[in-house]
Amino acid sequence: MMKILLVEDDSTLAMGIEYSLGKEGYDVDIARNFAEGKSSIDNDKYNLIILDISLPDGNGFDLCKYVRRDSMTPIIFLTAKDEEVNIVMGLDIGADDYITKPFRIRELISRIKAVLRRYGSLEKRDTLASRDIKVYLLESKVFINEELVFLTPSEYKLLIIFMNNPHQVLSRTNILENLWDTEGDFVDDNSLSVYIRRLREKIEEDSSKPRYIKTVRGIGYRWDVDVRGE
Repeated sequence: MMKILLVEDDSTLAMGIEYSLGKEGYDVDIARNFAEGKSSIDNDKYNLIILDISLPDGNGFDLCKYVRRDSMTPIIFLTAKDEEVNIVMGLDIGADDYITKPFRIRELISRIKAVLRRYGSLEKRDTLASRDIKVYLLESKVFINEELVFLTPSEYKLLIIFMNNPHQVLSRTNILENLWDTEGDFVDDNSLSVYIRRLREKIEEDSSKPRYIKTVRGIGYRWDVDVRGE
């Protein structure tokens, strides 16, 4: 049974989500504040975490950062704040999706299934390798020429998207949809370009002449090297 941690201080909403997800076959633990959420994360293993951004003793952003120190457990944010700055911040620190309150429970369930499905496809393999790059999926670690490379959560997810789709032209919209399971309309025209540039600087020998991530002018990007999985 898939186990989900819900960190939400609104007791009525939390109970409703717990009941609905329980009917879908999920085992749900509830934490009502930052401290309880941190304790649950420290003492149990979860397939997915749902975080409210506003908590009485902290915020979901900081709890997300805490999780991302050593785990790529999928994270979905619940937020009543739909300003672009908050959404982009969530993406930058490693969230997989977000949903704005008020929402329909069926929409949340759909988002949960989509995120788990995406991570499930990765769990079928332990590693991805392409020339000098090797990714250990279970540990979320990336090595180039056997040296550990530190990527942000967004950079890591971008790398996985590309390596899972070698030689395929991916549009900017398609990449953003895979990052967040949403249309990505909140991201300005330059955001994805910045993420791509930063990733190239870390994995390419010469980022001005990339051999891995090629730009397909007017369309998007393509991972231009064969990839093998183990």
